[in-house]
Amino acid sequence: MKIPLFQIDAFTSRVFGGNPAAVCPLTAWLDDATLQSIAAENNLSETAFFVGGSGSYQIRWMTPATEVDLCGHATLASGWVVMNRLEAGRDAVTFGSRSGPLTVTRQGELLALDFPARPPEPVRDAAAVAAALGRPPREVLAGVRDALAVFETEDEVRSLKPDMARVAGLERPGLIVTAPGRECDFVSRFFAPALGIAEDPVTGSAHCTLVPYWSRRLGKDRLEARQVSARGGELVCERKGDRVLIAGRAVPFLEGQIDLR
Repeated sequence: MKIPLFQIDAFTSRVFGGNPAAVCPLTAWLDDATLQSIAAENNLSETAFFVGGSGSYQIRWMTPATEVDLCGHATLASGWVVMNRLEAGRDAVTFGSRSGPLTVTRQGELLALDFPARPPEPVRDAAAVAAALGRPPREVLAGVRDALAVFETEDEVRSLKPDMARVAGLERPGLIVTAPGRECDFVSRFFAPALGIAEDPVTGSAHCTLVPYWSRRLGKDRLEARQVSARGGELVCERKGDRVLIAGRAVPFLEGQIDLR
């Protein structure tokens, strides 16, 4: 059996930037063990698998270690594959998922994700997060999946060297750190060692929590964001009620096939 394989750098306009995602279109679902083995072999933060056609697909995402309920950069990458390779010329695609319907639309040079908003709420005990990060944040909140640690400056976020064992032991599997940006509205980083990802280069799904927070704090709906990982990435975001739009560019790095004998 041969499976198409695409590797797309998402939330960037250049190869070797943004977040690389593997994308595997399928004609029918394979068993979970095989999907997980493919994701582990790809050894990227996420591999997206989808089935369907005519602009409507079902999608799943796997890290090298486990399946996740929502992933932004691999959905953006999957939208790019559909619109540029499988159904060239299409301007919108809908993916059914464990987190509900997710759409990707072409907006000029950008692709925009329509994702659920996951507003964060304050937590009582921030000591474990501070210990994991090695310094106390201004405040700690939590969304549906991720904890959110807010710092005063971009330099603080850039200089963090988390204790990954402590991060992996936190109540929530993902930890977002954020601060106002010097040249954008806000910056962030994302750590999820419990999911097999020490630091994710650019995390679309984290912005389901970041956008509601910064929209409320800054008093505006349209926001420019940067994830300040080593690879880095740029996102244009908008709060739309109980949804968020997360837009960015994507560029192809490789195309090939997986040979399952």
